[in-house]
Amino acid sequence: MKVFLVAVYYFLQVVTYLIFGRAMLSWFIRDPKNPIMNLLITITEPILSPVRRLLFKLKIGGNMVDFSPLAALILVQILMGLVYAAI
Repeated sequence: MKVFLVAVYYFLQVVTYLIFGRAMLSWFIRDPKNPIMNLLITITEPILSPVRRLLFKLKIGGNMVDFSPLAALILVQILMGLVYAAI
């Protein structure tokens, strides 16, 4: 069980880096057809899409700034804390 929790913890850590990387690169790479950006979008979109829909229902952020990466990072960090406490 401990090995599984450690694997989940490291997986969540990788997800954190990928979401953060996507958010940072979106400031510099505006072309979604860029291979690096396309890979990051493909990997992180299943995580960010539900968060984006939830934020849209709550009317947080409007159309100016996408806060879904920040909200997703906060949720992933909470999950990491829970997994770390269980280890």
